[in-house]
Amino acid sequence: MKPEAQFIKFLGTAGARHVVSRQLRASGGIWLQSGGTQVLIDPGPGCLVRCMQSRPRLHPEELQGIILTHRHLDHSCDVNIMIEAMTDGGTRRRGALFVPADALTDEPVVFSYARGFVSELTVLQEGGRYRVGDLTFETPVRHRHAVETYGLKFRLPEITLSIIADTGFFPELAEAYRADVLVINTLSPEPGGVAAGIHLNTEDAAFLIREIKPRLAVLTHFGMRLLNSGPARIAQGLTERLGIQVIAAEDGMTVRLDKLGQKNEPESEQKSMRGWSSG
Repeated sequence: MKPEAQFIKFLGTAGARHVVSRQLRASGGIWLQSGGTQVLIDPGPGCLVRCMQSRPRLHPEELQGIILTHRHLDHSCDVNIMIEAMTDGGTRRRGALFVPADALTDEPVVFSYARGFVSELTVLQEGGRYRVGDLTFETPVRHRHAVETYGLKFRLPEITLSIIADTGFFPELAEAYRADVLVINTLSPEPGGVAAGIHLNTEDAAFLIREIKPRLAVLTHFGMRLLNSGPARIAQGLTERLGIQVIAAEDGMTVRLDKLGQKNEPESEQKSMRGWSSG
C-alpha cells in the first residue's frame, strides 16, 4: 500500500468469546493508516501473526501508536508483543500508547516492562483529545461496558472516522460519533441475550446509522448468533432499509478511506486461511 494511502484494515472481526477462542473469525484488531501515520487499534489474539501474514505485509516497526479501547483480552491480548514489535524488541524507545486507566492498574494488561519501551504513555479519558503522528482523535464519551471503555473519533484530512467500541446502547452515542465513516462493533442480530446492556445489536446499529448518516457504515466484532445469521446479508438489509451504504467487515478487508464508494475486498484465500496467505 502506498505511503500516502488512507485506509483501515481489519486484522480481525471476531466479537464474542466463543468466536474468538475458536477463531471462527480472526481477532487482530484494526490498522489505520493516514498519510505517513500508522496506528494500531485493539490488538487482540493473533494480531502480530496477522500483520506478518497480511498482503501487503504490515510493518509494526513503522507504527506511531497503539490504542486500546478497553482491557478485555479480545481487544488487548497482543498489546505487549505489539509494543515490542513497534520498538524493535524494546531496543528503540519510540511510539505512543493510549489506554484506559484500568489497563494499567489492577491486573494490568500492559506489563510494566513494556511501558518503558514507548516514548509516550497516555491515559484515555472521557472527552479527551489526542495526537499521534499527523493524526488527531477524540474519546467523546465513556461507554457502558463491563470495564472502562472508550470509542474513537479520528479527524483525518478531508474525512472523519468514528469507531464505536463495545458498549450498551444509549442515544447520546449518535451525537458523539458523527462521522463520514462509521465502524460499529455489532455483536448480536437482535435485542436481548447475555450481551444486552453491554454490547450493541443490529437494531442499535440501525438507529445509529440512521441518526449519524455516514457516507459508509461498517459492521464488525461479530458474535456467534450474528455470524450464523450472515453478516453480509444483515448489512445488505440495512443498506436497503436505511438508504445508506452498510457493509460487513471481513477478516483482512481493507477499506480505502480516500476512495469511498469503491468495492472493499478481503484478502484472497480467506475461506481457507481467513485471508492471510496471499494477495
